[in-house]
Amino acid sequence: MLNIALFGPPGAGKGTQSKQLIQKYNLAYISTGDILRNEIANKTELGLKAKSIIEKGNLVDDEIIVQIIEGFIESNTKVRGVLFDGFPRTYVQAYILEGMLQRLNSKLSCMISLEVPKDELRKRMIERAKTSGRADDTAEVIENRLKEYDLKTAPVAKYYQERGIYNAVNGIGEIDEIYDNINKVIQETLKDRLFNVVLLGMPGSGKGSQSKKLADEFGLKYISTGKLLRQEIADNTELGNMAQGYMKKGDIVPDEIAIKIIEREINNNPDAKGFIFKGYPRSIVQAYILDGLLRKVDSSLTLVIDLDISMLEAFKRLYDRRKTDDSRTYDSNPETIIHRIEEYENISAKVPEYYKKKMDVVKVDGFGTKEEVYSRLKSTIEDAIIRLR
Repeated sequence: MLNIALFGPPGAGKGTQSKQLIQKYNLAYISTGDILRNEIANKTELGLKAKSIIEKGNLVDDEIIVQIIEGFIESNTKVRGVLFDGFPRTYVQAYILEGMLQRLNSKLSCMISLEVPKDELRKRMIERAKTSGRADDTAEVIENRLKEYDLKTAPVAKYYQERGIYNAVNGIGEIDEIYDNINKVIQETLKDRLFNVVLLGMPGSGKGSQSKKLADEFGLKYISTGKLLRQEIADNTELGNMAQGYMKKGDIVPDEIAIKIIEREINNNPDAKGFIFKGYPRSIVQAYILDGLLRKVDSSLTLVIDLDISMLEAFKRLYDRRKTDDSRTYDSNPETIIHRIEEYENISAKVPEYYKKKMDVVKVDGFGTKEEVYSRLKSTIEDAIIRLR
């Protein structure tokens, strides 16, 4: 996950910058101020508790903040991460955030602080008071908020400086200029993150040949569970002997075997820019497993592609493949081919639907020459890379 804390004193412009960032990077937006004001407007129990505290310019109790943030994160699953605006505001909240993200097998990617002089902050908030109608935009409350920031919030900077993820950005200038400087920090952060692709599709859709070529094109590590298991069988390893019977019938190999293979490949390639997974996951359970394997290395899927062909086309391709050097043992007779296609329809076809609940799944037409299909796939990955820039 890409988790960003946008830091800075009241009036620094965090809300303005957040709007562009959440769209560009597909992030859930958590503004404790906005959420609390919404709770107050709806006269909820939490809102009533927070109302008098906010109107005095003081910080709301951590118990209230935590309840709101946890609920919000858990209800926003189809995002690549979270942008925190106005949290953490205290040294204690920095530890709370670390604990919450750790529970999600994640962590804060970077802290970006908008640096603005106090005179400018006062001027901005007084101007805002003319149109905002906010009870915390009076001159007296503004001074109290700035005092609270100096006393309680500024020390948070030291916490993140010690962890090496604190980045100061000049908050004075044109909105677009400030945004560009923030974006540069995020791009530097993303350089250290893995770009992970899953290529789904019916047997015979061309996932193998296309995945290998795409991996070479974009400098990714190619992980094909089928290829790796066939090598295990050829080497007569324990894993190979366990998998051989399943592979021969075209069945899905037990998860404990696949986990060992994939985890080994990830661990053996610590310098990889990312991974492209072919032939995995083949079930919703395996999709959960892959999520877990990537979280162990503080990563997640970047892109899911569904290579689309018809059942008839799949059968024709697999039947014809048995006469080539790329033939598999399960291409040997029509019954086995039909079994594989039926297994895909009954089990694997549900995997794209699983991912659609979490992220966008790009369906790519698998008909045409290998070059035509490759061109479509390449463009899809290039588009995903551009969106991250």
